[in-house]
Amino acid sequence: MTEEPRPRPSPLDRMYLAVDGVMEVLLIRHGEQLRDMQTAADFRDPPLSERGRQQVLALGASLADVHLAAVFSSNLQRAHDTAEAIAEHHDLELQVIEDLREHEVFRDLPDDKPLDEILSRELLRALQSRLISEQTADAYPFSEGRAEFRRRAINAVEQAIWTQRAERIAVVCHAGVINAYVSHVVKSPYDFIFGPDHTAVSVIAAIDNRRMVRRLNDSQHLRNGDVDLTSS
Repeated sequence: MTEEPRPRPSPLDRMYLAVDGVMEVLLIRHGEQLRDMQTAADFRDPPLSERGRQQVLALGASLADVHLAAVFSSNLQRAHDTAEAIAEHHDLELQVIEDLREHEVFRDLPDDKPLDEILSRELLRALQSRLISEQTADAYPFSEGRAEFRRRAINAVEQAIWTQRAERIAVVCHAGVINAYVSHVVKSPYDFIFGPDHTAVSVIAAIDNRRMVRRLNDSQHLRNGDVDLTSS
């Protein structure tokens, strides 16, 4: 019996990238991190919390039967440990791209000085209010600038895509990076357009130079009966 030829993609298929040769990019946020933010250094590279480690195990198990050609990660330990939990199920060597790291908040402040000795509580509240209302990475002083952050974050995800042209890859990074890339794909003027849950999976379709959002913030793997490990 000869196999019937597949119908040619319709204009809608082509528009939504429902065509052969499309790559799926799983953009995955790291597990929950410890939140004891006393100094500028505490913002940069906190480890996973106990809840975060449970989330990572659930994530790894949920992707164990999903074919992945490569797993990429930022160099920060919370993302690296999350990515390792995925890669070990696929016998893949983790590929680190440093520019996938999170927006460098308070980068230009001393590492070891308590924040409340440098920035008043009132100023911190004002900065948080600006971040929420303006949705821009430029709200915080002494930090990596918006244009610099967006450029490196978007380029880092693209680097992963062009490094491993395959059916599906996983890119484990951070909420700011995921927002920057999704914002770039949908051509939004804002840096923060949604709140990814810890270990949530968002999916981007990619072919040639076209990109399209397929799914955002899937964290179903964290819900099992009465157990809900979700956090944001």
